[in-house]
Amino acid sequence: MPPKPSPNYLAGYPTALLAQVRQLLDQGKLAELLQRKYPLTHDVRTDKALYDYVQAIKNEYLGNVGQLSKVAYDSKLHVIKNALGTHTAISRVQGGNLKSKREIRIAAMFREMPPEFLRMIVVHELAHMKEREHGKAFYQLCMHMEPDYAQLEFDLRAYLTCLEADGR
Repeated sequence: MPPKPSPNYLAGYPTALLAQVRQLLDQGKLAELLQRKYPLTHDVRTDKALYDYVQAIKNEYLGNVGQLSKVAYDSKLHVIKNALGTHTAISRVQGGNLKSKREIRIAAMFREMPPEFLRMIVVHELAHMKEREHGKAFYQLCMHMEPDYAQLEFDLRAYLTCLEADGR
């Protein structure tokens, strides 16, 4: 039997917590636990639906931060490279005007995930519109937009660990 991959998605978490995840994974109970906790999938399947979904959250919490030019699912984003989503801001001079373009791309795997995980990654990428670095202010903004952000991030990381262990 080949050894199970290490839970690198959970790097930085306390050792005791990692041991619990590893035990659940080894016992084959982690997937079942996450399935019970997050039984539903969302219906935000198209790029247009995703744009509308992201725009609604942005308007509720970050109305004055600027417009989004594009929001899309991206099949080229790979979790292995630690990119579940990206936020880019490009400024260009056109004539005498400064044009700004902001895009959010979400890994295509989120089409099939529970709605809580989609919201968590959207909140994360939207927070980058206001706070570039993963600092205290960034995570406070994430928690403002999604009070369960920290738990959802951990559960998503456990979910990804489970997927990796299953070879998916």
